[in-house]
Amino acid sequence: MRREATARGTIHGVLAAGMAVGVLVFLGARTLPQVPGMPEAPLIEPAAAPVAGAAGDPIRADDDGYPIDNEIIIVRCQRCHERDEQGRMTRISYERKTPEGWQTSVRRMMALNDVSLGPDEAREVVRYLSNRQGLAPEELEPGRFEVERRLIEHVYEADRDVENTCIQCHSMGRVITQRRTREEWELLMATHRGLYPLVDFQGFLRGGDGDAPQPVDVAIDHLSEAFPLETPEWSAWSASMRTPRLAGTWALAGFEPGKGQIFGTVEISAGDAPDEFRSRASYTYAESGQEVSRSGQSIVYTGYQWRGRSNPGGADELREVMTVDRGWQAMTGRWFAGAYDEFGPDVKLTRVSGGPVVSGVHPRAIRTGASSTELRVHGVNLPANADAADFDFGPGVRVESVAGGDGSRVTVRLSVDDDAAVGGRDLFLGGVGLPGAIRVHDGVDRLEVTPRAGMARIGGAAFPKGYQPYDAIGWDDGPDGEPNTADDLRLGRVPVTWSMEEYAATFDDDDIQYVGALGSDGIFTPAIDGPNESRVGDRNNVGDVWVVATYAGADAAPGATRSLRARAHLIVTVPLYLKFDPWQGVPTGRLVP
Repeated sequence: MRREATARGTIHGVLAAGMAVGVLVFLGARTLPQVPGMPEAPLIEPAAAPVAGAAGDPIRADDDGYPIDNEIIIVRCQRCHERDEQGRMTRISYERKTPEGWQTSVRRMMALNDVSLGPDEAREVVRYLSNRQGLAPEELEPGRFEVERRLIEHVYEADRDVENTCIQCHSMGRVITQRRTREEWELLMATHRGLYPLVDFQGFLRGGDGDAPQPVDVAIDHLSEAFPLETPEWSAWSASMRTPRLAGTWALAGFEPGKGQIFGTVEISAGDAPDEFRSRASYTYAESGQEVSRSGQSIVYTGYQWRGRSNPGGADELREVMTVDRGWQAMTGRWFAGAYDEFGPDVKLTRVSGGPVVSGVHPRAIRTGASSTELRVHGVNLPANADAADFDFGPGVRVESVAGGDGSRVTVRLSVDDDAAVGGRDLFLGGVGLPGAIRVHDGVDRLEVTPRAGMARIGGAAFPKGYQPYDAIGWDDGPDGEPNTADDLRLGRVPVTWSMEEYAATFDDDDIQYVGALGSDGIFTPAIDGPNESRVGDRNNVGDVWVVATYAGADAAPGATRSLRARAHLIVTVPLYLKFDPWQGVPTGRLVP
């Protein structure tokens, strides 16, 4: 799985992973300049003079660099980063990154190079550089999984060899969310080799003789071509970039692994600066009925990158990473928490402009022949006194009655004809629609356990536990009756019985006895870290198991003679033994913690 410090377990991977832990810590204090770096005109300025390198040798850039006019950066960084007559500073002026990328750079400078910055100053630096030298929405899109902290199986199709060179130590997302000149890509590789010499053995250099270029040289060639400093996307975005106007009411719809759909609202108001916002969220878990209220604050970087925290300092604190669309009418992203960012929902916010907004329906899967089935419609400004005739779910679906309604939820009872066509149905209500609101199906044909490959980390003694939520998803084979074809219907979460089975990775494997426990809600809790004297050789409680879901519901497909089962692979691995916390400083005599 392509995330920092995966089960590969390399020392460099662990160190690199730790540098990303604690993203957004600068959101705590509040004294800020208006919007540092937010331009009123295109940012890129021509520069003709060569830039002097840190060692005194001229560095000739293929691209024009960005002049730096922020006083904090000039005063605190000029000791190592020379500034030329155009205001360009070595290294800094020749790269673009996400807010997380710039924050990591600032924290590394503070930890390894004795840079002294207070929280307000550090935040201003990150803000300024993110606005002046950030990424356009189109540039960030392929790497959103990185900033949204998603544990996914990402594949970089453009060059698998280059990907293999980079992911020995960190995710490819860290690479594709940067833009640099060729010289900067070369210097970045040199920095890797200087700070982490093991990279030569892990992927940068190959063994044997021959005239073929080394992997590190191939990577430099590819990355400087694929991710250059100047791009048409950034030129276009930076020319029109501005702070979005987001104050108002937003309808919230989301899905949280292990818990299901959520629906509610988010009220956004202005903060202390134009790019700052306060928020109050209220939402309900559709399956359990649990109600949640949250309040938070955020900064929007580069005109579209929402970074915030809700319920800060509390046990239920969530970090918020969302992307604002160009029309300022929607936001999508992820809210997350946990020692390894493993908990939290995917979210979509839709601006409420006065009329009704239909956010979603629960349950989504309705079987043919169903009679008087209860279904709840969630949204904002829904009709308070709606009639059955106001709801249109399409042919074969009849609304029998409508009960109550407080503007955010309406309960309806509906029936589905025995011969209704299998497939999705759009809902139309009060002049608005919701595509694919429900799925009409003729039985659950198969199960899928997601994620298909999960990872947890033992902990609880010296290191935090890393949990893994699972969901059991029901599928209908669709109109053609064939599994795994384009017309299959995803029915959503179905109630199952969870269990584990041994994954035979070694002879006489006994991992299932030690790795941890799988709850009735599908959330795996790993065992404690450290040697276990009950295991042969006092091994840690690591290992591989199958996570198994068994479904015997009333909606099983006709003719089913046994329960439906599905399984997924779970790797239970070690904690992040080394964690790079720059604010703790670097111990005397050690280059890195």
